[in-house]
Amino acid sequence: MTHTIKIKKGLDIRLAGVASPTVDTLPASKVYALVPEHFVGMTPKVIVKEGDKVKCGSPLFVNKHYPDVRFASPVSGTVVSVVRGERRKVLRVEVEADAQQEAERFDTINLATATGNDVCQLLKEGGIFGYLNQLPYAISATPDQMPKGIFVSALQDKPLAADFEIQLQGNEEAFQAGLTALSKIAPVCLGIGAKQQASALTEAKDVETYIFDGPCPAGNVGVQINHINPVNKGETVWTADGMTVIYIGRLVLTGKVDLRLRVAVAGSEVHHPCYVDTVIGQPLADILHDRLKDHDHQRIINGNPLTGTLATIDDYLGTHSTEVTVIPEGDNRHEILGWALPRMKEYSVNRSYFSWLAPRKKGYKLDARIKGGERHMIMSGEYDRVLPMDIYGEFLIKAIIADDIDKMEQLGIYEIAPEDFALCEFVDSSKLPLQHIVRRGLDMLRKENA
Repeated sequence: MTHTIKIKKGLDIRLAGVASPTVDTLPASKVYALVPEHFVGMTPKVIVKEGDKVKCGSPLFVNKHYPDVRFASPVSGTVVSVVRGERRKVLRVEVEADAQQEAERFDTINLATATGNDVCQLLKEGGIFGYLNQLPYAISATPDQMPKGIFVSALQDKPLAADFEIQLQGNEEAFQAGLTALSKIAPVCLGIGAKQQASALTEAKDVETYIFDGPCPAGNVGVQINHINPVNKGETVWTADGMTVIYIGRLVLTGKVDLRLRVAVAGSEVHHPCYVDTVIGQPLADILHDRLKDHDHQRIINGNPLTGTLATIDDYLGTHSTEVTVIPEGDNRHEILGWALPRMKEYSVNRSYFSWLAPRKKGYKLDARIKGGERHMIMSGEYDRVLPMDIYGEFLIKAIIADDIDKMEQLGIYEIAPEDFALCEFVDSSKLPLQHIVRRGLDMLRKENA
């Protein structure tokens, strides 16, 4: 059964540098890396050492609190480095790839007769269980509590985000197998966009399909859950993006871990934005080779401009990143009169510039400047205009800043993830780091409830 949900609140930011549907194939890199920090809320325990030989699917580290939850190597080869930071924090595990790739073999399961426990066990053994996320707390999923439902969002509508229908090409069978496998654990709700036409999405089996029609952040799985079945205290739901479902389906069908994906290389600082076929953990230097425009004032983002993480050319593709974006840093711009000029080419949400007279204009070249310092928080209703959730966003942020746990719970913190406040952060005239504030609040609450 298919349901349609209309989203009215939100904001589509039309940036320059959207990836064209052409696809390039990258040459294999020498070294790949898996970064524990990409699995939020997980404390890693490294189980390999330098010089160890691993296959694709071999565990590099495990969740310290749930040792049966493994995290698989994206390639076969030799462990060349376990990089640590302050207080011996594990930053990444680097693997030098073999010329001929070899994969671990796992026992496949019969989806017609398999149980939820069978699926969970295969995902844990294959090292991709941790790619699932859970609410509350917006962390990597843990196997200690089964979810009341699993929510999959196939709609990626943030600025410069990859088009999942392009990523889905050639992976339709694996996507359906992943959905069927997840349905053995709990009922699955699939969120798709009104303009998505791929039959693998519109005719998906073993799921309840919801069509979300509206602006960003309609693709946020937290927004979709809020409209379908909100999370209450004491309840758990699991969430997954489309690529995670494909990884699960590949493992179920072949008994092998296959972490290949199609990534959008986008942004106004990229020559000929397009898609590339790559593997999780590939160096950004190889992905961006010969693609950047020639100047130093650029910001590389592992992900999209709203929710991605600041990166350098020496970093590696994130485990949940479906795009690598590059925009101007803006630190070399010096403007006379600043905001007072009547600009036509600058983007503004609140009509500070005359560009609002061309509402359908595309191709804004926004940079990374905040354009002002942090100020006192003003209850202006700015968040409500772009936050399509049944919560009071401004009051919730104030409760988190004040460390008021009771108020946080009353105002719906169990339903949200940091990405749900990404647009609020973009329009916030107080210049507050809202995603960081939400993350701190969730971590505080998780510690208190442990």
